[in-house]
Amino acid sequence: MTERTLAGKNVLIAGGAKNLGGLIARQSALAGANVAVHYNSDASRADAEETLAAIRSAGGTGVILQGDLTVPANVARLFAEAEAAIGRIDVAVNTAGKVLRKPILETTESEYDAMFDINAKAAYFFIQEAGKHLADGGKIITIVTALLAAFTDGYSTYAGGKSPVEHFTRAAAKEFAGRGISVTAVAPGPMDTPFFYGQETPERVEFHKSQGMGGQLTQIEDIAPIVRFLATEGWWITGQTIFANGGYTTR
Repeated sequence: MTERTLAGKNVLIAGGAKNLGGLIARQSALAGANVAVHYNSDASRADAEETLAAIRSAGGTGVILQGDLTVPANVARLFAEAEAAIGRIDVAVNTAGKVLRKPILETTESEYDAMFDINAKAAYFFIQEAGKHLADGGKIITIVTALLAAFTDGYSTYAGGKSPVEHFTRAAAKEFAGRGISVTAVAPGPMDTPFFYGQETPERVEFHKSQGMGGQLTQIEDIAPIVRFLATEGWWITGQTIFANGGYTTR
């Protein structure tokens, strides 16, 4: 991608070190943006530094910022530090999430709390801080999951933890509309990343593949352009969840 549709814009990506977040960060830089890359833990710092190098190679200003976003004060600090480093944020993308496949009868309270903290609580306060910090005409985009339209077992805390984001998105779209800020969610199908494979057996992986076009999982390359579209020409889409999953599921 060489078209500079984000020239002069400042983009913050939560979970931007690798996988989908890393690709969005790199493509944003190629499109002309300055990019702040958030990462959660020391384990992903090397990936964040590699993504930062790619941003700078594309000619953009970049910064990497660490923080546990389940703590609202850390979300506030993330936006403040990103703004100090690259300027007023125009586009805020939250790709952070945690997946767990486990029967309800076996799920512990600590697992429940962890799943809802990262998938719902962190997403809520990310949207809140974006509403405080974004420039007028800004864009807020959250990655959710196609399981929001599925009828299946095992993913009660993952789909359940992501489902409130649809309501957060709708409310924020109305509340921020006066400033021209659009708020959307993107729901990929099972993605071909390590995030997915740790939860599934080989047999279930093959089943998931069989449900999408071409017998394949969603690729991060399928989703990043949709995020870029929502951040640019697609600004008129707001308050919506976009199911981008190759026919895996729908409502």
